[in-house]
Parts: sequence; structure tokens; C-alpha cells
Amino acid sequence: MTPTQETTKGTVMKKAMSLSLRANEKIYINGAILKFPHKVTLEILNDATFLLETHVIQPEQTTTPLRQIYFVIQTMLMDPGSAGMTRLLFERMLASTASSFEDAEVLGGLNHIDKLIGEDRYYEALKQLRGLFSVEAGILASSGQALGAKLSNMPPEMAMPAMRSASTVLAPRAA
Repeated sequence: MTPTQETTKGTVMKKAMSLSLRANEKIYINGAILKFPHKVTLEILNDATFLLETHVIQPEQTTTPLRQIYFVIQTMLMDPGSAGMTRLLFERMLASTASSFEDAEVLGGLNHIDKLIGEDRYYEALKQLRGLFSVEAGILASSGQALGAKLSNMPPEMAMPAMRSASTVLAPRAA
């Protein structure tokens, strides 16, 4: 997410953004992982891409097609250096996932997500995907409509071999 205003020509700084973090909560800013031992308030004064720990999913949580796409987009946001390679994986996964759904809401959401990724608006794409998780869960539970749901029984390492190195960045949270 960036503290900016989206325009058709890119992003323009809108205002500073304050974020309050709990003790030991992580925040990912421009690919760096920050953690503070005490409660802290950060003020981001310029354009920065960040992701709060509460919005990060771990590899073992990528149990559905949409969650796997989420993980790939999350990796693009958290590791900008590998975004080009990861984008190729995103494009393949998006095409495969879209072909396995018939639901108009999911397909419309995936189309919108594709446009957001094309504009490098990763946080907005993640937000859109989070909104589709409950729709996907309903589809998978009731009709078995998503053929890609078979991936839910497959370990994330097998479902997304190119993401193995990213899993080291996303070490599981300590309880």
C-alpha cells in the first residue's frame, strides 16, 4: 500500500501516513522487513510500498487457488527485486485459475486484479483478492466448481516450485 493518490499517469504523493504497530509486529517496507521490540507509531512521509504482518500469508496457508495467487502477488510486493520473474508466475497462475472458475464474481475480480498488477498496484490487488476468499470458500464447499481446488491437497512447494526461495523470506511467525 502506498500513501498516495492513484491517477491514470501513476501515483502522486497525497499526505503522510501514520501506522501504529504492536510490540514485535512486522512491517514490510520496500522489500525490507522491520520489527520493533516496543509499540511504535511510524510516519511514512514519502511514497513507499508496505505490507502489514496481518496481511501476510505463509506458504502453508496457500491451500486454494486464490490464496496461491495472493502469495505470488505478496512476494512481488515484498521482494521487488524478483517481481519480474514472479510476475511471469502470476500470469501463468492467473490464466490457469481463471479457466477453472465459472463464477462471474470471481472471474470479474481476477480480471480487475490482472489490471491492478499491470499498473504495479500490488496492495490493491491483494485487497481485492482478500475480498474473494469467502466467495471461493463458498464455491469450493458447495459445488466443487473450481477444478484448481485439487491443489489444496498439494504442498505449496509442489504447487509453486518457483516460490521456494520466497518461503525463506516468509518464515512462520513465532507464537
